[in-house]
Amino acid sequence: MKSVNVCLNTVEKVKGFVNTISPLDGDFDLVSDRYVVDAKSIMGIFSLDLSKALRLDIHNDAVAEKVLPLMEAYIVE
Repeated sequence: MKSVNVCLNTVEKVKGFVNTISPLDGDFDLVSDRYVVDAKSIMGIFSLDLSKALRLDIHNDAVAEKVLPLMEAYIVE
């Protein structure tokens, strides 16, 4: 499993993120404190605290190599 921090602090970023990750194969979760939601679920994402960075968990390392370049616009340190 690979994890990166992402920032989704605007509606446009959330929509772009979901549109980018939805067609991809694999399981992706977004984690905020003790809450975990499916990263492909726009409703789930809006239930999180978007004022701070979220952790994106990519459950398959082979898929991560393809996904990470697509997530560059959202990744934060």
